[in-house]
Amino acid sequence: MILWIKTAHLLFVIAWMAGVFYTPRILVHYIEGKEEGEDIKRLVIMADRLSNFTIIMSSLALITGGTLWLIYGIAGGWLYAKLVFVGLLVCYQVQTFLYVKEMKANNLIKTSIYLRIYNEAALICLIPILILVELKPF
Repeated sequence: MILWIKTAHLLFVIAWMAGVFYTPRILVHYIEGKEEGEDIKRLVIMADRLSNFTIIMSSLALITGGTLWLIYGIAGGWLYAKLVFVGLLVCYQVQTFLYVKEMKANNLIKTSIYLRIYNEAALICLIPILILVELKPF
């Protein structure tokens, strides 16, 4: 049973990260398309749907992760450190959701360069999570 929960957790995390990485790219294309006077309606729909999907996947990832935490208990300091970075990813996702909301209201005023840099912040959170989970350094 535990292996099924781990498998589900990994699946939900992968789906969550897909949304975390792709939604800001849609925002970049939205800003650049808007500047060029292109039709950007489809990007708004895509970002909204992907944002909603990401919320569902993150919720399922957090539920299955919490379940694993309850089963295994606290297994060292690495887990606390991982949870800090997971918390940062959740904050990142909330901010992305707010950007999508601004985009839907046609009020997103960030530059494409800002959003390109913003897009990399998720990777800065994900790398330590992977290192902590795989190496369990402390």
